[in-house]
Amino acid sequence: MTPPYRWYHELDRTRWLILIVASLGWLFDTMDQQLFNLARRPAVSELLAGRAGAPASAGDIAEYAGYTTMIFMIGWALGGVFFGILGDRIGRVKTMIATILCYSLFTGLSAFSVGVWDFAAYRFITGLGVGGQFAVGVALVAESLSDRARPFALGWLQAASTWGNMLAALIGIGLGSLEQAGAIASAWRTMFVVGALPAMLSVLVMRRLKEPERWQRAASTGLQLGSVTELFSDARWRRNAIVGMLLAFAGVVGLWGIGNFSVDLLRAMLDKTSLSAGQKTFWTSMTLLLQNLGGFFGIYAFTHLTDRIGRKKAFAITFVAAMLTTAFTFWNLDSFDDIFWMIPLMGACQLALFGGYAIYLPELFPTRLRSTGTSLCYNVGRFVAAAGPLTLGLLTSRVFANHPEPMRYAGVTMCLVFLIGLATVPFAPETRGAPLPE
Repeated sequence: MTPPYRWYHELDRTRWLILIVASLGWLFDTMDQQLFNLARRPAVSELLAGRAGAPASAGDIAEYAGYTTMIFMIGWALGGVFFGILGDRIGRVKTMIATILCYSLFTGLSAFSVGVWDFAAYRFITGLGVGGQFAVGVALVAESLSDRARPFALGWLQAASTWGNMLAALIGIGLGSLEQAGAIASAWRTMFVVGALPAMLSVLVMRRLKEPERWQRAASTGLQLGSVTELFSDARWRRNAIVGMLLAFAGVVGLWGIGNFSVDLLRAMLDKTSLSAGQKTFWTSMTLLLQNLGGFFGIYAFTHLTDRIGRKKAFAITFVAAMLTTAFTFWNLDSFDDIFWMIPLMGACQLALFGGYAIYLPELFPTRLRSTGTSLCYNVGRFVAAAGPLTLGLLTSRVFANHPEPMRYAGVTMCLVFLIGLATVPFAPETRGAPLPE
């Protein structure tokens, strides 16, 4: 009997270091993203109240939370494109350092916001760094490992994103407890201060990592690296880029335009209770923790599913599952008991898609265009996807405003976006078992 394949047996000390550091960079990146999700509603509520001198309405809070998230995602998209191109031109490691410093420092500055619009400006610049981290991290890992081990390692790198999200949730739970005890006045400001700490990781990156040999060979050929013109003038790379953008667009809108607002849905439910602000922070953080615990297992499952049945079939199954579980959760979540099974189920199906992006997108492009192509697929869709949170906010505050609990109707309506990804799958090239293109 053939023994099971153990991909990690192929990793030596250098490759383990590459995987660990790239995973930590992405882990802290996603931690900063989720700290924003936890802090968004209380931050907007406090900042609007400070401007008006009176508590803001639920509709205004939902609308301005949508604006700040949209601005954050536009920064994310711009940073992803810029740093993705830079990653091909100057190297994966140098670019990773720049992205980590950018998202860490401006997350910290968000704690000093005095109004909604300077808060949004800090989130925009944070988004620049957040957007750039993914492409250079997956390119670095993809180019450093064997073809057989690559999808499993990239799956684990993406799984690290759920650990970052859960770390943010634990931070929120701890700070919520301190806020409830009166030890701190405002948990959301402290969250952003904590989010600045990953800047120290850049020191480790600078001292220990080297550029992968694949990139060094590509840089020595004299060919232009990171050329957007070549990406869209060559029929093969253009087709792959369009397919990748559409696949990523559906998942990004699904997560950032719907799924991550599950904490806002819960807060709206909690606002009807007599719970304190600290208790509300605790329960929204618990929701985020459970969503990403489910996401970890979803990414793990997708990694093995795509290795067995191929990338296309795995994506098709997961888009359908994400659509159904997200709509079901938004329509039915109604009690604390529901949090413990609906939220993990939705998180597993939604975040499984992101495991697919980490594995699949680097397989679509050659080394000289890998970071550029991956970042364009993962981030250009965010320019359109940035309208997702705003759309959810407007659907909640205006279109369905006269319905009881309008966010439920808005969330279920927006789940149709997963059909875009499903419709794209037949046009996607199958890359299972194939070497990276050159």
